[in-house]
Order: sequence, then structure tokens, then C-alpha cells
Amino acid sequence: MRRNNSVWRRLSPYQLLLLGYAVITVTCALLLSLPISSAEGTRQPFLDALFLATSGISTTGLTVVDVGSYYSLFGQIVLLVLFQIGGIGYMTFVILMMYFLGIKGSIRTSLVAKESMAGPNLHVLKSFFLSVLAYSIAFELVGAAILAVIWAREYPAGRSMYLGLFHSVSAFCTAGFGLFSDSLMRYRESTLMNATIVILSLAGGIGFFVLKDLTALIVNRFNGRRRFRLTVHTRLVLIVTTIVISTGTVVILLSEHWPAGMGVYDKAMASVFQAVSASTTDGFNTIDIGKMAAASLTIIMLLMYVGASPGSTGGGIKTTTFGLLFILLWARLRRKENNFLGREISERCIYDAIVVGLCCMLVVLADTVILSITEKTSYLQNLFEIFSALGNTGLSTGITSALSSVGKAALIVTMFIGRVGILSIAFAVFSGRREVFFRYPKEDVFVG
Repeated sequence: MRRNNSVWRRLSPYQLLLLGYAVITVTCALLLSLPISSAEGTRQPFLDALFLATSGISTTGLTVVDVGSYYSLFGQIVLLVLFQIGGIGYMTFVILMMYFLGIKGSIRTSLVAKESMAGPNLHVLKSFFLSVLAYSIAFELVGAAILAVIWAREYPAGRSMYLGLFHSVSAFCTAGFGLFSDSLMRYRESTLMNATIVILSLAGGIGFFVLKDLTALIVNRFNGRRRFRLTVHTRLVLIVTTIVISTGTVVILLSEHWPAGMGVYDKAMASVFQAVSASTTDGFNTIDIGKMAAASLTIIMLLMYVGASPGSTGGGIKTTTFGLLFILLWARLRRKENNFLGREISERCIYDAIVVGLCCMLVVLADTVILSITEKTSYLQNLFEIFSALGNTGLSTGITSALSSVGKAALIVTMFIGRVGILSIAFAVFSGRREVFFRYPKEDVFVG
């Protein structure tokens, strides 16, 4: 017993985080492969179940089967719980359960929880996770109620409430799983449906840090106190999110071959919806992705690569990473410091942004080579699927179900990397190495 405890204690917070997600994924894959999870009572191949479980925990939304028709109610609920856990982080449930049971957590538990949400200070950890729970419940319940009202026109009360809850949680967790074979294409002209999904996705995608900051701003303004300022993090998130979504909307609107007779309003609404879907990585679509123009697919891949924001339910390299890379570019071109909105950005943040961006592109490169060898689909389709998996988005041109076993395995690893984070995985692999107490002499290398 002491030996096991010793092994457990030697694991770093990053390794524990990685192990936790792996255990949950494999457990849910086993549940999804059981006959009780299938509508027809058949056993699903474990690789396919593992693919869906990884897609669920990473809130990606890619699936090799039609979720609404293939899985039974039990299987759908397992998936619902899975992407709910994946969306707000499994450590949220651990911390809150310990809090409500009166159990005092160790410093190691706190460190794992801190890494799971990429940033909250240890001294505010409990209050932060309480706010995560509060925001999640509020947005998901309100969204579920609105969607249930919409679907009450087509389905019985029980069914409409279930559809509302499933799709509301899926949207807020930016999971993109739906119970309709065409995602939300049949509701392309429904303003209320589009607006509800977009707001839920944006709320989940901008991150809980930003939601807390905006709430504090509103409360202070309501109470007449106008000295409160948004943090640099929040302002960077809002600026980058606005720019990428606006750019994506314009490109999609201008490059798509829209159906004859489709009005300007409906075109604009569909363009905004798809840009938000790619940027927040929610994965829903009201346009047939497989029939979109090459320019639209290209900008969507960029939006999926950038993704949502730190401390959010979404994936991607994150808006702040993308923003910091441009801050670095602009600063170096002008030979200035890395300044933004009157603040100097630390070198550590800049280095982390460079590492994340470069490592993710290396993952894309490796996957592209693998899928180009194993799959018979086009280069653009393969690349789109890879960006969707890495960004935990779930949008697809329709090739997911036809992937080979090697292709599925490659995307399983990619989705897992996208969810846990390339830095967390790197730190988990290289943690425990001996600290170096010396520095080498500096020397310049010619560049450019």
C-alpha cells in the first residue's frame, strides 16, 4: 500500500490531470460499447466507442455514427454526461463534491484543479469553481427552456424538454453533438434557434474568467461605481473573438454559392452562425459543410485552429494565444516591446504562445501525412477533419464515418491533445526532469 502511495505521490499535477481524463474516456467508451447503449441492442466496436468517448470528453462533436438514431436513451445520457464533464472540467465536480461533503483537499488536488482550468489562483479556487457551476447551470437551463419551447411545436412535452436540455448543454459546452442527422440545418431560418445556440456557444467559448469579469463590470456600473476596468486578458479575448468571427462571417457570406431565392437576412444569419460555430468550436452547422466553397472551408479551418478562449468549454490554440502571436509580430516588426493596451506582456506568456502555436502545427503536419497515406478522401477533406479534431470543433465534410482504423486512432489522439492541451501534455511527459542550475553562454544566430 505504501508503495502505491509513493507512486501516486510521484505523479505531477499534469500527469494526474492526463490520467484522470484518460480513465474517464476509457470508462465511458466501455459503457458506450455495451448493447444497452445501442438502440438496436448490439455491441459497438470498441474503437468506434473510444472515438466517440474521446470526442465527448474533448467536446469535439465528431462521430462515426448518427447519435440520435444509433444510441439508446442510456447511450445518449452517457454521452451527455461525458461532454458536460469535458466542457467544464472533471476537476470542477471533484472540487465541488469535496466542498459540499466538507472534505479538505490536499495541495496536490488544488494544483490539478488549477491546471484543469488553465489559470485560477489557488486562494480563489473554491469560489472560482462555484462560479463555473453557477454560470453553467444558469446558461444551460435558460437555453434548455427556450429550445424546449421551440421544439414543443413539433414534439410532445417530454421529448421537447429532453431535446432542449441535450442541445443546450451541447451548445454551452461547445460539444456540437445533436440528435438530428442534419445537425441544425432544418432550422437555418429560425432566428430564435440560431440566436439561442449562438449566445450559448459564445458564453461557453469566451471563458469563465471573462464571464466573471463582465459580471463584475455590470454589477459595478449598476451600483454606480465606474472605476472598475476589465482585465487585459478579458479585453484581448473580446477583441480577438470579435475580429475572427467578423472576418469569418464576411468571407463565408461573400464566398458561398447560396440557394436561389435565399434572402440577405438568412444568408447573413447562416454566415454568422457558422463563423461562431467554428470560432467557439461548438460544432453545430446550418449549412452543408461538405458543399461549402473552398474559401469558406479555409477560413473555417483558421477559426477552428484559433478556437475559443482559456478557461472555457471550447478548444483550439485559444484566442489569447493567437492574439499574443500577433502582438509579438507587430512588436518585432517595429522593434518595440510586447505591449498591449498600456501593459507589457511577459516573455513567459509570449514563449508559451509560440510553443502552443508551433506544436499544434506539428500535430497538424503529422496527421496530414498519416491521413494522406491511409485515407482515400481529398487533401482538403483530410485537412479539415484534422483541424476540427485538434480544435475540438466537430465540423466535418462528411468523411468521419468512412475513416480507416488508423485514421480514427490518429484523430482520437489529436482530439485528446486538443482537450488536455499541448502544454499540459508536454509538462506531463517532461516533468520530473532534474532542474538545471547553470546557464550556457549566449551567442547570436543569423535569422531571415
